[in-house]
Formats: sequence, C-alpha cells, structure tokens
Amino acid sequence: MRALVLAAGFGTRLAPFTETLPKALFPVAGQPVLGRMINQLKAAGCEAVAVNVHHLAHRIEAYLTQTDFGLPVRISHETDILGTGGALRQLADFWDEAPFLMVNADIVTDIDFSSVYRHHRTGRAMATLTMHDRPPFNQVWVDEKNRIAGFARLAGNVAPHGHRELAFTGIHVIEPAMIDHLPAEGFCDIISVYQQLIDAGFTINAHVVTDHYWQDMGHPQRYRQVVVDAMAPDVFHSVFGGRRPSVVDCHPLCGDGSDRAWFRLSDGLHQLILADHGITPTLLGSEWNAFTHIGRHLFLSGLPVPQVYAHDAFSGLVFLEDLGDRHLQQAVNQASGRDAIEAIYRPVIDIWMDLTRKAAGAFDPSWTCQSPAYDAALILEKECHYFVEAFLNGYLGLGVDYTDLEGEFSRLARATMDNAIDGLIHRDFQSRNIMLRNDQPFLIDFQGARRGPIQYDLASLLIDPYVGLDAALQKRLLAYATDLAVKSLGCDPVRFIRGYHCCRVTRNLQMLGAFGHLTRVKNKPAFATWIPMAADMLGRHLKRIEDLELPGVYAIARQIADLRS
Repeated sequence: MRALVLAAGFGTRLAPFTETLPKALFPVAGQPVLGRMINQLKAAGCEAVAVNVHHLAHRIEAYLTQTDFGLPVRISHETDILGTGGALRQLADFWDEAPFLMVNADIVTDIDFSSVYRHHRTGRAMATLTMHDRPPFNQVWVDEKNRIAGFARLAGNVAPHGHRELAFTGIHVIEPAMIDHLPAEGFCDIISVYQQLIDAGFTINAHVVTDHYWQDMGHPQRYRQVVVDAMAPDVFHSVFGGRRPSVVDCHPLCGDGSDRAWFRLSDGLHQLILADHGITPTLLGSEWNAFTHIGRHLFLSGLPVPQVYAHDAFSGLVFLEDLGDRHLQQAVNQASGRDAIEAIYRPVIDIWMDLTRKAAGAFDPSWTCQSPAYDAALILEKECHYFVEAFLNGYLGLGVDYTDLEGEFSRLARATMDNAIDGLIHRDFQSRNIMLRNDQPFLIDFQGARRGPIQYDLASLLIDPYVGLDAALQKRLLAYATDLAVKSLGCDPVRFIRGYHCCRVTRNLQMLGAFGHLTRVKNKPAFATWIPMAADMLGRHLKRIEDLELPGVYAIARQIADLRS
C-alpha cells in the first residue's frame, strides 16, 4: 500500500497564519498534523508515502527531510498548483499495480485506513471514497448500493430521488488505471474526473463509516477543536486521574472585554476552563505568553489564581482550574450593608498587597505583553491618548486634538510616577476579574501584570463602576490599604495617598477609553451602561489633584458632564 498526502494548498481560510507556516505543519498536541498523518498511514501498513508541496514548500521539505518516519517519503514539488488530479498525474511513476490511498493533510481522524483499503479491494470500482454523515457538509449523493451518484458542487447537478446525501472525508482509494483518465497537463480537479467517470458508466464506490472521529482544520475554530480533542482527555486524566474520557464536552462561556474565547470543558464528572487566545505564531510579547508564564508564576508564589494545567503555544490554548461563576461584582450586589461589603473587600486588598510582597521579586518582565512596566510612556499612550481617541473622539465625536492636552497629560504622568510605590500590579484589578469560590477571592485575567505603582490597582478596585462603592466606603478601604502598605513596605503614607489620587485619574481615563472602544469598535453595547458613572467620577477625581493645573482636562470633564445632562 502506498499513499499520497495532499499538502500543496495555500490554507487561505487560516490566513494570515498560513502566510508563514503551511497548514500541513500546524501542530496538534505538539506534532505537525502532516507528521501525525504519515505515522497513521505507516501504522495502517503503508510502505511508502508521497507528499505534494507548493505553498511554503521549503518549510514542508525541511520538516520531511529532517524527520525519520521509518518509511520512504517522496516529495513532489508543484511549480504551479496542479489540483488533486494533477498531483496524482505528476506521481504516475510512484504508483505500482496496487490501489493507492490519497488523503488530505489537514484532517485529523481515527478512521482505520487499512480497513478502508481492504474495503476497496473487495469491490470492483475505479475508486472508493470514504463517506460519512456530516451536516451541513453532506454534498455527495450515494445510492442504495453505496455507489457515488454525483456531487452537489458541480454545476447543473440535481440530487437523484431517494439518494442519501453524505460528506466526503478526503480519504480515497484509487486504482492505478485512474491515471489514464486524467488530462495530460494543467490543473485537474479530481471530483470533476470522478463525475465524468460516473457519467461514462464507471463505478465509484462509497465506503460509509460511522462511530469515528473526524475533523478538518479548515478555519481557526475547527483547528481549535482539533487541538482540544487531542489534548483534553490527557489533561483530564493528569488532573483528576482515572480513565481518559472518551468524550469531552465544550461549552462556550460569556466573555467580557477581551477578544479571547472562554469555554467550560466537562468529562461528565469534572470540569476545566479553556482559554482560547487564538493562533499565536509569535510567542514573545503575546498575550498567550503573558497569561501562561505570569499565571504559573503567581500560582507558584502562593497567590490565589487558577492553576494552569496545560497549554499549547501555537494554538493559543490554556487549560485552567475551574473557579466557578461567581465574581466580586455579584457578591457586592448581593451583600446587605456597608459593613458586609467592606468585609468582602478586605481580603481582596490583602491579595493586592501580596502581589508585591510575594510575587514582585522574581517577576520576569520578559513575560509581559504591551510593555514591561507601567511607566510614564504607558500612561500617555494607553491611558491619556486612548481616552482622547477612543472615548472623546471615537465615541463622543468631539474632535479633540490630543496635542492641545499633551502638556497636561505629561504633568499627570510625571506626578503619578513621582509618587509611585513600585510593586507588581495586575493592571485590571476590578470586580469582574476577582472570582469568589467558597467566599475566597481568586484573581483571573492576570496577563496584563507588570511592575508599576501599586496605587493603580487599588484605584482600579475602589473606583470600579461595576460596583459603584460609595465615597465613605472608598475612604475606609483606602485607609485600610494605606495602613497595610505602610506596615508591609515601609512607604510614606502621604506619598502613597498622593500617588493613589493620581492613579484614580489615569485609571478613570483608561476606563472611559475602554468603554468607548468596546461599545463602538468591538460592538459590545453593554459596556455603554457604565460610561455615565465613569464620566461622573472624572471631575471629582481631578479635584483631588487640582494643584497639578490641568485646566484643559478639567474642562473636558465638565463638557462630558454637560453632554450627559
């Protein structure tokens, strides 16, 4: 038995990632899908394999020549894309007198190739196509004798009455005589040739399979599913013990402002969380890199964060401990009275301090994304400029020129850093990023962590519009946090509070920029709900640092208030 693995295509539905890595080399559980396919063919009894290449051929050729598969692998380079039939024709001298297998490189399946091959040899057909029931991809007609009757994608074809509609798996077994029916040169679509043979009276059989696994990697969502299916059983086994589950259910969860996708995985007894950061071809500086490295560092430092159980770099997937569904915002909304809310917040503030006490020393800035630290440059770009462009101009359409406020923003940034108490900050330390499990707080969404003024996280927590803490409670919690910082870090309380008031303003600017961007650009209108409260805060926060002389920014704050009224 010999086989051809089709790996010449451009993988356009996976662009832009296939611009630098061919789809056939996308890893699945650490191994390129092409390598998995060749190993599977060898296990089925295949004695030699050919692989056609065109797009990024040098990448595939390098992989094949550097890997010992234990059987001959011939590379068939196509100067121009030849199509499936053209690929067969170019390899005419590779085939012997026995039927041969042809498979797509971008599928992952447990279909038994040896069984498919034996089934073909028991029949009398020019080719056998392996078929299955896969709505909505059922576009091939199969008659009651399991013969292919036609293909819906060919113009003018109409489904014969009483025929089943099934989907083609991309696995064929073909007689060598098929070569004689291919055009002598140029591009050739094998499906069109099959149709011509059927019309001419030749038999093309269908081998219908059931109770099998099959998935292609046609676009990022299907690629993600392939990697999850390959990794999840082993992750469940390593975390919970017992037998590897044969089925793992994947349920999407509602995200928040992030572009990541979130899922809850279940084997029927246990649950895990899956974070999908998207395909990540470049790791350094990526959000996936920050999430995995920072998450493990915080966990090993004794911080309450979900444990990272497993991850896959290229696919951007991370398997995490499941902390449930209750976050701080919900707990505050359900609490009765200021004292009860304060009792919820004090352990959270203790964790805020532990970020610096326990995790700052060994924190590696190379793990971070966006920037290695929260500094004046970040304040100007990610807080001030973001506020002007995403909120004032993008959301409100005010047409404000950033350069008119640049001097004031620079004074704000300098004052913030001059009064900074350096430590490790979460960067988005707010109620929706703090989960409660058995009333114990845990931090999530820590991928933005970096060194910076610890007052920034405290400001994020206390002015959080999702909960709207009243001024008196904010004051009491600020006093608790200040006392904790002085005792733990030996910092000057006056400087600490001054820096806190500066950070309230920078965080307020960031929130408004984010709410405007998420509402208008990301089409997440729920975030507009929080804009009025965040806008109302700004003037009050600016008054606490009025000695910095920020009249332009203060005028903008009043203008926003007037627009709302």
